[in-house]
Amino acid sequence: MIVALAGGVGGARLAHGLAARLAPEDLVIVVNTGDDFEHLGLHISPDPDTVLYTLARLADRERGWGQTDESWHFMAALGRLGGETWFALGDKDLALHIERTRRLRNGDALSQITLDFAAKLGVAHAVVPMSDDQVRTIVHTDEDALAFQDYFVRRRCAPVVRRIEIVGANKARPSPGFHAAMQSPQLTGVVICPSNPLLSIDPILAVRGVRAWLENRNFPVVAVSPIIGGKAVKGPAAKIMTELHLNVGVRGIADHYAGLIDGLVIDTQDETEIATSPALAIHATDALMRDDGDRRRLASETLQFLATLSAP
Repeated sequence: MIVALAGGVGGARLAHGLAARLAPEDLVIVVNTGDDFEHLGLHISPDPDTVLYTLARLADRERGWGQTDESWHFMAALGRLGGETWFALGDKDLALHIERTRRLRNGDALSQITLDFAAKLGVAHAVVPMSDDQVRTIVHTDEDALAFQDYFVRRRCAPVVRRIEIVGANKARPSPGFHAAMQSPQLTGVVICPSNPLLSIDPILAVRGVRAWLENRNFPVVAVSPIIGGKAVKGPAAKIMTELHLNVGVRGIADHYAGLIDGLVIDTQDETEIATSPALAIHATDALMRDDGDRRRLASETLQFLATLSAP
């Protein structure tokens, strides 16, 4: 069994490729919930929803998030009434948020709701929120401390980032599905998807016991770099790394995951930036996922690479 840690568009795309290569019982996709927030009275879970829509083949191909063939009548009507329209909720997308909020208020756990949604959408593989407990990513900038969606969507990542705080993670427990995967004797490896390491993966690692689980692993771990040619494929990873005075490139990714990974998948154009060492194996390939074929190919290469590695 493979556990994939994912968040955002890049993570969802590789998760889609992994799901095409692994049977449902052989893959658990653990998704960041540090981006979750309350908006218009609804509980929004952007990363789990992006993964669900991508695996269900419902995701908008251009945006990478939300549903395809979406309409925006609700947002237009809300705007006419003077309501908040900075975070766009499509008409079809609303159904999921409303039903999630209703069930949460009735006492259902986020992880169970997500598994039920996956089944309803025809997703056979387990999509597991990192925790049922509240964890929130706060971006401290040169202007103010901003909730993640305020920074990412309302402010369009414009403020300069000074530090990132993950509130509640030290008390949060892994969700039941995540905990079961962590303890499973069938676990043979972990794949860290090409998600923003600071905003999407770090919240997962910050959940109580997760980092120690990887530090004391008896299975190999591979990360796929979200940086190609010194630039993030999608999102503000490179911008934030620059503002935090981190190496913007695959060397920076390797440094960020030091002690947690045994191998790193990079794009061929970045081979000259990083040298292999006994501590970290490198697999260079075409790491850009342009279409479904690329997703499956990259997933296959990542799994094959993982199979060549041993636990430290």
